Amino acid sequence: MHDPAIQPHDPAIQANAVPLAITEPFDDFYRREFPAMVALAASVGAGPAAAEDLAQDAMVKAHRHWAKISRYDRPGAWVRRVTINAATSRGRRATSELKAKVRLRRNVRHVLPPDPPSMQPIWAAVGTLPPQQRAAIALHYLEDMPVAQIAEVLECAPSTAKVHLHKARGRLAEILHLEQSQSLDEEARLDEEGIQS
Repeated sequence: MHDPAIQPHDPAIQANAVPLAITEPFDDFYRREFPAMVALAASVGAGPAAAEDLAQDAMVKAHRHWAKISRYDRPGAWVRRVTINAATSRGRRATSELKAKVRLRRNVRHVLPPDPPSMQPIWAAVGTLPPQQRAAIALHYLEDMPVAQIAEVLECAPSTAKVHLHKARGRLAEILHLEQSQSLDEEARLDEEGIQS
């Protein structure tokens, strides 16, 4: 019998209503669908790591709304659509970023002139130093900064900046002397071979 005091569209009744269909637990849904979502995202164009992230994001959205999504005829279709949309958006963003970078590179003039050949071994040697020492050398020799300013930029004490410069100079002297010695030894060997031939 129908009670006229109870209206079927009453929000209080709908909030307390038990869903008619038996829903699958989210954990089961996740275990079954996640590998397929990763494969789907990868095939739509995301790399392996990004594919996992996109699939995970889609599953998080499904989990948040599981009470509603679990009642869909095909919740897997919903999560697939979310995964495809996310992968497509990511691809569009990546393409836009790449195009912007290409445009910027075309419009950028090289700030530094190419190093003369005599400087290339020096900067190659600087590249082998620890980061703080490299920075100290670059700030001192390229920007002509005194130790106090180097310390400020590197966020360290002036005495620490001095140590960075001292160690860097010492290591560069070792590296460059060794390279110079090897170069001189090679020249001497070639001269000897030339004389003996």
